[in-house]
Amino acid sequence: MNQAIRHSWIAAVAMFALLFGALSFVQVVGADELKANPLNQRAILQNYCSDRGAIIVGGTPVAESVETGSETCKFQRTYPQPELYAGMTGYFSQNYGATGLERAMGEVLTGDSDQLFLDRVGQLFLGNQPKGASVELTIDPELQQLAYSLIPDGQRGSIVVTNPKTGAILAMASKPSYDPNKVAVQDPEAESASINEFLKVPGINLNQNVSGPTGELLAPGSVFKLVDTAAALSSGKYNADSVLPNPAEMPFDGISYRLPNYAGGNCYTRDTASFAFALQQSCNTPFASIALDLGRDAIASQAQKFGFGEDLGDQLKLGYARGDGFPDELDAPGLAQSAIGQKDVRATPLQVNMMTSAIANDGVQMRPSLIKTLRSPDLRVIDEPQPEQLRTSTTPEIANQITDWMVSAVSEGIANRAGVPGVQVAGKTGTAELGDGTNNSWFTGFAPANNPQVSVTIVMEGVDITTGAQLTSPNAKKIFEAVLNK
Repeated sequence: MNQAIRHSWIAAVAMFALLFGALSFVQVVGADELKANPLNQRAILQNYCSDRGAIIVGGTPVAESVETGSETCKFQRTYPQPELYAGMTGYFSQNYGATGLERAMGEVLTGDSDQLFLDRVGQLFLGNQPKGASVELTIDPELQQLAYSLIPDGQRGSIVVTNPKTGAILAMASKPSYDPNKVAVQDPEAESASINEFLKVPGINLNQNVSGPTGELLAPGSVFKLVDTAAALSSGKYNADSVLPNPAEMPFDGISYRLPNYAGGNCYTRDTASFAFALQQSCNTPFASIALDLGRDAIASQAQKFGFGEDLGDQLKLGYARGDGFPDELDAPGLAQSAIGQKDVRATPLQVNMMTSAIANDGVQMRPSLIKTLRSPDLRVIDEPQPEQLRTSTTPEIANQITDWMVSAVSEGIANRAGVPGVQVAGKTGTAELGDGTNNSWFTGFAPANNPQVSVTIVMEGVDITTGAQLTSPNAKKIFEAVLNK
């Protein structure tokens, strides 16, 4: 009998300990993680009708909470310029959670951040409803409007504009976009209908790791030749005077496939090429030969130094940016194709911009930044992130040499439509074939070349050669002029 009582007592204690441990974990250890989970409906409902802080661009809210006049839900989240900023703000939804900055900066916007502890205490003593802090972005509103307008309606594309010296993002636009006001509603049926409507649009940027300047992985095409060039110069096997093979086609042992040279420029006019000519005309075979000579690891290492393959979520405070690296286990044809930005090489528009900015900034890559200041409800600055070096991508000497060749690609090569009178513009175009007769058309570059103030990356997806040429380099020129004429 005593043994049975003892066993029952041990079982009861064990169950109590298990229950106590589970409660302790939920309330202490796992509380923050559970609270931050975007699927935690209780946390969302608790904050949905609160006075959430604003997301601000150029002194104007692009996401804010306004009074409803209702006692049941006193505040409603609204987006005054919805399509223009949806790719950054994301949405704050009662049933679908939060995305973009609404999610990544959630603790600040709701006032729950540790940085706002004293503010919360003060509000409690005064008996006031807690308020969230505001988040001011680095975005220039005029540049953002220009970048967005340069992507035609119905065209899938992205534009990223940054300051290469600080990493500050000045514009980040993509289409197709959407209206987050349609999701920030209290009618579950209307909310669900809007989400289903959005999901029918191919390439829409809902801040869910699938599209936009920071989320979508695209073949970079010939802009990747800048990686090959840096790897070649870093190897010590090549220099500014190197003569590169430039055949019309590159054969491979044992197979019939031949890698063709680029047919859109003047590559066919000579059998050998200098680096300057190869970049001016975006020739394929010289860079394929460099990759085959140096090997896969050398190209992959340089790509990594430029930020390819890196997850940018924490750095951007967006929480959805991602990356890809240089492919593994490549045979000779695969390595040759990868060296010209095809096959399985993938990058986001922001990663291409970071590579370009590193070249502009003497080889130093700055951490990309979207947050300018955080302000408490009484407008006191509680945080002001400072420019931060992320890594050294290459040497100043190599960066400056590549800059000279990028300048010649604009002044004498196929990127000439990006040129700005009286200003040295450095640039590189790219065309990534999609296999269905269309391409991803790229331009990336910076200006002025001798004192860079702005770095611009543009990609238009699924276009023909003519349309791509019209929507990339000429549009980059418009952005360069807008920045330099301020």
